[in-house]
Amino acid sequence: MQITFLGGVGEVTGSCYLVETDDVRFLVDCGMFQGGRDAGRKNHTAINFNPESIDFVLLTHAHVDHSGLLPRLSVLGFRGPVYMTPATADLLSIILKDSAHIQEKEVEWYAKTALRNKRPLRYENIPLYTVTQAEAFLKQMRGVNYDETCQPHPLVQCRFRDAGHIIGSAIIEVWLKSGSRQRKIVFSGDLGQPGHPIVRDPTFIKETDYLLVESTYGNRCHRSLQDTRSEMVEIICQTLIRKRGNIIVPAFTVGRTQDLLFLLTDLQRQGRLGAMDIYVDSPMALAATEITLRHRELFDKETIDIMNWHSQHNKNLRIHFVQEVEDSIRLNHIQSGAIVISASGMCDAGRIKYHLKYNLPRPECSILFTGFQAAGTLGRRLVDGSKNVRIFGEQIPVHASIHTVGGLSAHADQENLLDWLRGFSQPPRKTFIVHGELGSAEAFACAIREQLQWPVSIPQRMDSERLG
Repeated sequence: MQITFLGGVGEVTGSCYLVETDDVRFLVDCGMFQGGRDAGRKNHTAINFNPESIDFVLLTHAHVDHSGLLPRLSVLGFRGPVYMTPATADLLSIILKDSAHIQEKEVEWYAKTALRNKRPLRYENIPLYTVTQAEAFLKQMRGVNYDETCQPHPLVQCRFRDAGHIIGSAIIEVWLKSGSRQRKIVFSGDLGQPGHPIVRDPTFIKETDYLLVESTYGNRCHRSLQDTRSEMVEIICQTLIRKRGNIIVPAFTVGRTQDLLFLLTDLQRQGRLGAMDIYVDSPMALAATEITLRHRELFDKETIDIMNWHSQHNKNLRIHFVQEVEDSIRLNHIQSGAIVISASGMCDAGRIKYHLKYNLPRPECSILFTGFQAAGTLGRRLVDGSKNVRIFGEQIPVHASIHTVGGLSAHADQENLLDWLRGFSQPPRKTFIVHGELGSAEAFACAIREQLQWPVSIPQRMDSERLG
């Protein structure tokens, strides 16, 4: 019995873990690498094993850094089922096609640039999969409800538990037989922050032999949600009213966009914000929001209360879902008073790059980051204080105010993660720290050793570990 860490270690993207015995081989997650010049090469070379030998895949949630290479796995020969929650399946039906569409459009741009500059097109600039191939993969998805036990293989049982990260996100419990032995492995996926909008709090797990736990914010604690809301109000009032500029919010179309809409609605319900125009500029944001609303059985009580209030007071919070390219272009002519929420969340693709191009040079505007920015991404360069950034081959000066509001993160912080670990009745035989940059993983491992006295390990990419 062995686990190999194919991605999602030493960084927060590319999550993929291979579990195998003499009788079965399966993956947990198959995510895309994001950020940095090396991401293209890593994605094209990530599946360095025989996809036909994989019996099935278990998927924790829909975000591309966990799911984005699934169609490529299928293109290269994988024909088995992929198990996930029904909400994740619904979201994936739009996310993967959108990912393919973005790749195809970027290849067109790279091809034109290469032709103009008389340079060859590199293989990293070829799509990992097309829209047609993404649509074909969707037939391999299988929905499993929370807390139900499923058996994807005679020697494997698994159960999906609510991770409280985004709609449909799951902690996965896996029971694996090998010979006369049975071992349990728990994959945390991305754990949510307790009290986060829309979703319920993460489920506590009582026991396991082996644990893989994320560490995105393993080295820090978030601001309280109360302080975060006050900071949001101040940024909005300062930018829209006093400076008469715009606010540009890079946000993942799935999860963060919906969180922001609910948070802004709640601030207006409390009387802390006046009338506003919010433009949600992402081709799939409306579909993602509609899918979220279809799964109200997964909402927490506060979200239901906010929805009921908004149904009777929806004239002051004017939410515009922008679908057409022409309408997106028009947003760049708005000089003041607009909050534009657009994908991608780390600013490396999609319409957000256009809004940054037109608003970054304006000192009266603000760029509001509400989530983690991976190393190497455009978002990370802005958060780290770059004075100039390159967008579509142009050097763009950064005169807009850059704000990072950490309290809105959909990830648990160090304190939340430790509280979740304390829910185990006894320490796992071994805990693997994954899905975090090295400094964050090391700080979290140190905290676990000091506070819980658990044996922990920080694997590197392509490390393999025997599970006794």
